[in-house]
Amino acid sequence: MPASTALVITSIAGSQHPVLNDYAAKCNARGISFYVMGDCISPEPFKLKGCEFYSLERQRQTGFSLVKDLPERHYGRKNIGYLVAIQAGAEIILETDDDNFARDGFWAERNRIVDAHCIDGEGWVNVYSHFTNANIWPRGFALEHLQDQTRPLTNFTKKFIEAPIQQGLADENPDVDAIYRLTLPLPMSFDRSASIALGRGSWCPFNSQNTTWFKEAFPLLYLPSHCSFRMTDIWRSFIAQRIAWENGWHIFFHPATVYQERNMHNLMRDFSDEIPGYLNNKKIADTLAALSLKSGAAAIGDNLLKCYESMINLQLVGQQEFPLVEAWLSDLHELAENKA
Repeated sequence: MPASTALVITSIAGSQHPVLNDYAAKCNARGISFYVMGDCISPEPFKLKGCEFYSLERQRQTGFSLVKDLPERHYGRKNIGYLVAIQAGAEIILETDDDNFARDGFWAERNRIVDAHCIDGEGWVNVYSHFTNANIWPRGFALEHLQDQTRPLTNFTKKFIEAPIQQGLADENPDVDAIYRLTLPLPMSFDRSASIALGRGSWCPFNSQNTTWFKEAFPLLYLPSHCSFRMTDIWRSFIAQRIAWENGWHIFFHPATVYQERNMHNLMRDFSDEIPGYLNNKKIADTLAALSLKSGAAAIGDNLLKCYESMINLQLVGQQEFPLVEAWLSDLHELAENKA
């Protein structure tokens, strides 16, 4: 990978954590910048060769506008890591979590232009169904559409397309919702290789566990803080997909390049935290699809604000989110001005 690649994780684990050590060693060997964002309960001192650790105090010292009101004890601290990576000159940002081990494929070169089966105008598409025959769906998928028939990939044209947002799957403990975890078997791994790109009019959630972002899509990295914890990356993905349509981008899904050994979770708490998604994911997609957005890179910021305004109007994201999105965009603008 090019030296302008960065990996961003948020974690409250210590510097002896095996996943963090594995990422640090492999990033160091490849010249990839590795940033870990801590939180108020992160153990200190944190010293790990090949890793830049940002405690809360170090995050505050960045001077980013976003730092001032970004909640503590929240996955949204990852937003500071994105800004740090961008400030350091990243052209590609990789992200994952501290319970995902990288396979060799994770370190392969990424290309913004990919050869994929393009699925446009299909509504809700259970991407997992193209990688396995098992009855499984991604966290955040609209439950109303679980019984929809999946059309085979042979029905869709395979071509080269622009995909500055790319989602890799995870084996062993894939990203599924609490309903799946409470009722169906795990672990499992995906048994088919596919290349799928969703375009305008097709929806599938993607997460933050094995995701690649190219520079032009960096504004869409923003993770909301004033919403259900289990929905922050999922609802980000819906907003990113909607804005991607206006730029002629597809969201690319590729085979698993990580496997997850999941951290401890209370599944009933996860279920409770996911209820806003179970009840509203379809409504969110319908609302976002109906928005009148502008095309082009220059409009991404305004489109992002408009999407969050609609989420606030649905009362699924708190009013406090809007100034955070404004601060995020202000920080990105300032970073761009400093590089000009």
